Amino acid sequence: MLTLVLLILPLIASLVLLATRGNASRSLALLFSLVQLGITLYVWNEFRNTLAIDLPSKFGFVKDWISRPNISFNIGLDGISMVMVILTNLLLPLIILSGFNRTIERPHIFYSLMMLMQSALIGVFVSFDGLLYYIFWELALIPIYFMAFNWGGVNRKAVTLKFFIYTLAGSLLMLFGFIFLYWSNPLHNFNWNDLVNNHTCGCNQTWLFWLFFAAFAIKIPIVPFHTWQPDTYKEAPTQGTMLLSGIMLKMGLYSLIRWLLPIIPSGVMQWNSLAIALCAAGIVYASIIAIMQQDLKKLFAYSSIAHVGLIAAGIFAINVQGLQGSMVQMLAHGINVVGLFFCADIIFNRTQSNHVEGIGGIRLVAPQFATYFMIVVLASVALPLTNGFVGEFMLLYGLYEYNHWLAVTGGLTIILGAVYMLRMYQKVMLGESVMENMSFPDLLWNEKVVLISIAVLIFFFGLYPKAILELSEPAVNFIIEKSLIK
Repeated sequence: MLTLVLLILPLIASLVLLATRGNASRSLALLFSLVQLGITLYVWNEFRNTLAIDLPSKFGFVKDWISRPNISFNIGLDGISMVMVILTNLLLPLIILSGFNRTIERPHIFYSLMMLMQSALIGVFVSFDGLLYYIFWELALIPIYFMAFNWGGVNRKAVTLKFFIYTLAGSLLMLFGFIFLYWSNPLHNFNWNDLVNNHTCGCNQTWLFWLFFAAFAIKIPIVPFHTWQPDTYKEAPTQGTMLLSGIMLKMGLYSLIRWLLPIIPSGVMQWNSLAIALCAAGIVYASIIAIMQQDLKKLFAYSSIAHVGLIAAGIFAINVQGLQGSMVQMLAHGINVVGLFFCADIIFNRTQSNHVEGIGGIRLVAPQFATYFMIVVLASVALPLTNGFVGEFMLLYGLYEYNHWLAVTGGLTIILGAVYMLRMYQKVMLGESVMENMSFPDLLWNEKVVLISIAVLIFFFGLYPKAILELSEPAVNFIIEKSLIK
C-alpha cells in the first residue's frame, strides 16, 4: 500500500492544483512535494528494515485489471526501484522551489503538469507489469510536452515536435517488443517475474534486443539517437529541463536494467559489445562537442550525454561494479545536472545571456553563487569526496573488468569533462567583468536553499555511498544472475 500512496499522491496533487490560482498553486505544489518526500523517507527507512523476501508483501500491490489481454495493476519496490523513487521525490521539491522568484503564466496548469509527471515517473519505476509500465512511460511524455510547448523558448514548437516524434517512435518499437513477449510467454501475461523466467529462443532475441534498445537509447539518449536532446534542453523552460535531465532520462537507464538485461539475456550477450562501443563513442563525441559550445544550456546538455553514455556502458558490462556504479551515478547525475541547469538559469535571469564568452567576472559581485556553482562543477567532473566520484569510479572499474581499452575510452569523460567544465567556469565566473554596468545580485533566499541542499547532497552521497549501495545490492545481484542465463 505504501507504493500505491507514492503513486497516487502526486496525481491527487495535480488535480487539486488545477483548482487553485496564482502563487497559491506554487506554494501548494511545494507542500505536496515535501509531503511526498517525507513519505519517501519513511518508506526508505521501512525498506532498509525489511528482509528482501518480505519486500513483495510489504511494498507490493497487485490487482487484476484487464482479463484479455492479461494485464494486472502490479506495482512494487525492490532496491533498484527504491533508488529511482528517492531520486524523483528528492529532486521535485528543489525543482519547484527553484521557480519561486520566476514569473510563470498560468502557474496552476504548469505545476499541475509537473505533479502529473511526477506520478507518471513513479509509475514507471514501480511497475512490474510490462503494459502498465508502458502506459506510465507514455503518460510521462504528455506533461513535459505541454510544458515545453507552452512555456518554452522562441523555437519551442519545432523543437518540441521533434522531441515528441523521436520518443513516440521509440515507444512504438518497445510496444511491438512487449506484444511479442506476451505471445511468447506460455502464461500470456506481461508480469515481470514471468517474463524474466521465460527466456525466448535466441533467434528472436536479436531483433527483440534492438526494439527495446532503440526505445531506451532515444530516451537516455545514446549517440546516434541523441539529436533531439540539446535543442530540447535549451528551449524547454528551466524547470522542464531539470525534469528531463535530472529524472526523465533515467527512465531509459533504469529500463535497461529492469526490462532489457534480465528478459532478453541472449540478445544482450550477443550485442552488448556493440552497445558499449556506441556508448564509448558517444562519450568522446559529446565531450568534444561540449568543448566547442558557447551556450551554457547546450554545453550542459552535451555534458549530460557524455555522462549517461558512461552509465549505459557500465550497465552493459553486466557485472556488480558496473550496475552498482550505475545506480550511484544515476542519483549523482540527477542531483548535479539539476544544479548545473539551475545555475545557468540564475545567470540568464540576471544577465539575459547564456553565452559563455559574453559574461565573465560574476565571482566579483556574487561570491556565494560562485562558491556553490564551483561545488556543482567539481561534482560534475568527479572530484573525490563528491557524489560524482563514487559512481564514475565504480563504472570505470566495471568497464575495466569487461575490457581494458573500453575503460580507457570511458575514462575520457572525466578528462574531457574537466576541460570543458573548468574552462566554462573560468570564463563565466572569473576574471574581469565583460558586461558594462553589470548588475548581478547574489543569491535570493530560495536560490540559496536550493543550492545549499544540492551541495549537502553532493557531499553526503560522496562520503556515504553505502546509503544507496546497500539498497540496490540484492536487486542488482538478482538482475546479474538472470542476465547471464543464455
